[in-house]
Amino acid sequence: MHTRTLGQGLEVSAIGLGCMGMSHGFGPASDTGEMTRVLRDAVDLGVTFFDTAEVYGPRTNEELVGRALAPVRDQVVIATKFGFAFDDDGRQTGGVTSRPDDVRAAVDGSLRRLGVDHVDLLYQHRVDPDVPIEDVAGTVKELVEAGKVAHFGLSEAGAGTIRRAHAVHPVTALQSEYSLWWRELETEIVPTLQELGIGLVPFSPLGRGFLTGAITAETTFDSTDIRASMPRFTAEAREANQAVVDLLARIAEAKDATAGQVALAWLLAQEPWIVPIPGTRRTERVRENAAAADVELTGADLAAIEEAIAAVEVQGARYPEAMQRWIDR
Repeated sequence: MHTRTLGQGLEVSAIGLGCMGMSHGFGPASDTGEMTRVLRDAVDLGVTFFDTAEVYGPRTNEELVGRALAPVRDQVVIATKFGFAFDDDGRQTGGVTSRPDDVRAAVDGSLRRLGVDHVDLLYQHRVDPDVPIEDVAGTVKELVEAGKVAHFGLSEAGAGTIRRAHAVHPVTALQSEYSLWWRELETEIVPTLQELGIGLVPFSPLGRGFLTGAITAETTFDSTDIRASMPRFTAEAREANQAVVDLLARIAEAKDATAGQVALAWLLAQEPWIVPIPGTRRTERVRENAAAADVELTGADLAAIEEAIAAVEVQGARYPEAMQRWIDR
């Protein structure tokens, strides 16, 4: 596996592994023994960058990742996130909180669940409009100085927020959605990251599975699968958006690759400091995704993709309207 360097010199595998779906968000949680095998297989395949969060499960995903990677702790980079609010019984309330005391408590909880003495990369999961980002960055800086955190990251933050946080404590990476069918970051965020020397970690780089070609207009989703409520995953939107998958499939055939590999290779070709974290529950998908780092897209390939994708109008909003309003605030 090739490696890449995010901001502040954090070296990771060129393709990481998003672990959320193993226990949260895409249907019922999978068997922990089976997921442990997948995580360890990923290490054997050269993956060194693993992404989890306090809210995944909730909290159970960190336990899974920590136990599975304990035997190879010194070989991997574990990223987790704070920022969602919980009640006294550990249930997510639906709100966010980045108050200093809550951040400290969240980090102590993550360290305990992961079974580690420090978090390699700690993200603020969502910006808290009620807490100045300077206070958040200052709290993380204290945690870095205390040896509990190595690197600071943000998730789904705007350019202004990134700049303000970075001025207090260097930001290593921004984690946000980015793929061939969601490119909003390119206008303002990517240039900001380039200027400040911050890495980009795209989540959902395969369009939550759609860009692999495995999802069609006939696919059905479990009621606990977040895609069941997403406008981009209505049957009508999936049928209209099939043109994107067809484009990837044509290029993939010429490269002796898969559509998903081309989608990941396209991301890798955008900047040397971009590290996608596709999620999966299957070793064979980890192997396929990891191999995308070896798929070379020429300048002509990239130009052809740009020309073809410009003719495709992707249908369906990224999130339901109420959720998008909550994120936009």
